[in-house]
Amino acid sequence: MLQQPELLAPAGSLETLKYAVLYGADAVYCALPEFGMRAAPVNLTVDELREGCIFAHARGKKVYLTLNTLPTNAELKKLPQYIEDAAQAGVDAFIIADLGVLALAKKYAPWVERHVSTQAGITNYEAAAVAYELGAKRVVLARELPLTEIAQIRDNCPPDLDLEAFVHGAMCMSVSGRCLLSSYMTGRSGNRGKCAQPCRWKYALVEERRPGQYMEIGESENGSYILNANDLCTAPFLDLICKAGVDSLKIEGRAKTFYYVASVTSAYRRALDAYLRDPGNDNYELPGDVIEELNRTSHRHYSPGFYFGKEQALQTPSHTYVREWDFIGTVDSWADGIAHCTQRGKFAAGDTLEVLQPDGTVLTITPAWIENEDGVRVDATPHPMMHYTIPCEAPLMPYSLLRMRKADATS
Repeated sequence: MLQQPELLAPAGSLETLKYAVLYGADAVYCALPEFGMRAAPVNLTVDELREGCIFAHARGKKVYLTLNTLPTNAELKKLPQYIEDAAQAGVDAFIIADLGVLALAKKYAPWVERHVSTQAGITNYEAAAVAYELGAKRVVLARELPLTEIAQIRDNCPPDLDLEAFVHGAMCMSVSGRCLLSSYMTGRSGNRGKCAQPCRWKYALVEERRPGQYMEIGESENGSYILNANDLCTAPFLDLICKAGVDSLKIEGRAKTFYYVASVTSAYRRALDAYLRDPGNDNYELPGDVIEELNRTSHRHYSPGFYFGKEQALQTPSHTYVREWDFIGTVDSWADGIAHCTQRGKFAAGDTLEVLQPDGTVLTITPAWIENEDGVRVDATPHPMMHYTIPCEAPLMPYSLLRMRKADATS
């Protein structure tokens, strides 16, 4: 068991890996182009993985590589070299679902830790103990477990076996993500990193004798839902997860943008630090700015997941995402009251912006003017990735993020 819980963030690209580390992650998890359960994100090349490991290790952070697909016989031939390349790049652990891959990792890179993926469906302490006997240093617990079950697993498995659990992000509708729906409906297997997320499509009910009449499916005072999971958010009770014996707090989102990862990681860093300041206190108080930060990313309505029983794992009454803020730029440098920035979205001179910095501080600024890289004053920033400067009296840290509230935001 770790001395204090680890905050583990996703990284679908090298850029995202760097932002995750700078915004407070203790470790990141990522993938190479194959065997990583996420075909959508950019993923990393071996050279980028090596660079990412150097970047993380220089700051005292760790890098875990996902090898959690279920490979075919033909694919097994690629794995020894894949494992050796990743180990030489400097990864600290492999995240594995398949027993054969677990054995190969132990054979070809015995010095690299092995973590058993949530895809393996660890739901009890006997399964956790078997994983430990097979050489796992950590198990990623099934998402369906309530806190009471997690505490029992902690009490009945080896003390040096780490437990990891998801604390934030999208939730799969099937048991620990082992879903056949995407494969059946689209030919894209979720178990091979190509999930089309059909559980989040909008469905209607049709009665066979009334063709063309579509009745909406939902779960509220007006109806009953199938599929369409809420997003998990555990920040308000993060202390209870830590006290249940979880060693690593995992944020979902390898397919998410670096802005999303930085924002969510920053929020959970603040929440975890608040707990660590007084871990014996039973009256944990979540910092007020944490939920505010989590509401500044694109997300579905939040739910506590299964941590307090399946009755709390509610479905959303809406098929839409909550998107009330636009990410509009990054800060490259600051000097003498001038911030040098790169465009990621459009804004105009005189607009009110928020700046999220790597240390978690948030500033509000209203730039009176914008200059393009030729030093010419412009009214707005319409061009993708354009470089520009804006005035800002307060110093801004490199890698800070600029965002702006949508004009039609409801709250």
